Amino acid sequence: MLRKHSVSIRGHRTSFSIEDEFYQELVEITKAGKLPLAKLISQIDGSRQPDENLSSALRLFVLKSLKENNITLSGTTSPNSQ
Repeated sequence: MLRKHSVSIRGHRTSFSIEDEFYQELVEITKAGKLPLAKLISQIDGSRQPDENLSSALRLFVLKSLKENNITLSGTTSPNSQ
């Protein structure tokens, strides 16, 4: 389900809409990196292209993270990870 979330980025409140599955992956990434969620979102926001919206940048970040770790969207390890 698509949900709206709010966060403070560099002292400004902003919101983004993202599917629960992508949001949960962001939370897991922050746990693994021992990084606050707002800080990770701020980093992603600061590195996105000017014509890219925050929600899309967050989804792409999650997808890239999963690919770099050879994890499929179903949560299993890719057979090519050997």
